Amino acid sequence: MNEATLDKMRKMKLLGMYRAFKTDLNTDTGETYTPDEIVTHLIDAEWDERQQRNIEHKIKNARFRYRAALEDLHYDKGRNIDKNQIMRFADCSFIDKAECILITGSTGIGKSYIASALGYHACSMGYKAVYYNVPKLFTKLKMSKADGSYLKELSRIERQHLLILDDFGIQPFDPPSRLALMELIEDRHGKGALIVTSQVPVNKWYDIIGEKTIADAILDRIIHNAHRLELKGESMRKKRTDSNELVN
Repeated sequence: MNEATLDKMRKMKLLGMYRAFKTDLNTDTGETYTPDEIVTHLIDAEWDERQQRNIEHKIKNARFRYRAALEDLHYDKGRNIDKNQIMRFADCSFIDKAECILITGSTGIGKSYIASALGYHACSMGYKAVYYNVPKLFTKLKMSKADGSYLKELSRIERQHLLILDDFGIQPFDPPSRLALMELIEDRHGKGALIVTSQVPVNKWYDIIGEKTIADAILDRIIHNAHRLELKGESMRKKRTDSNELVN
């Protein structure tokens, strides 16, 4: 009878219940449980299993650059990272308030890792996030205009609670990319959170975006009341190479 029950659980995709029940059968503790306790135990196991699968699905869809964790961040003196500020971000209230976080600093300093760690943490808290390298994103959007899927791509991004734009400003925006950026920012303003990382200081973004009217509109929405992390110090990649260990 137990084997038949396990088989039905597996076929019904009640995998949490299946694993919990199978473990219980293989572990004879000698304890007696009431029917209520048994049902609660199995339901809790199924709930936890589905929650974990949901988180894993969100992380897979986000396509983060790094498998990153806030617990692994290094707050070395001189990096200009405020641990209290990072911990405030960890409550995800910036997502609930649809706020922006701007992370700037030289190449290899750890900007992308911090952004990915915040994204991973957001997914673990039940939020939907998506990561994009900026040059690749706008190349993709140009291609989507050619095949007619442009609006679908924008709609997918708009549905995310958190959008991460990595490597912003590596190259100046051409007219199509500039307009696409304007659409993205306009769609998110007051509705969804945004994290932007860049090697370029914020006061130089105006020149990178170009076209005065559009640049004014974009930066007004991004910079106004944004949280800022201005990282300093030498490249973490160089430290990793010198010490043969991962430094984030």
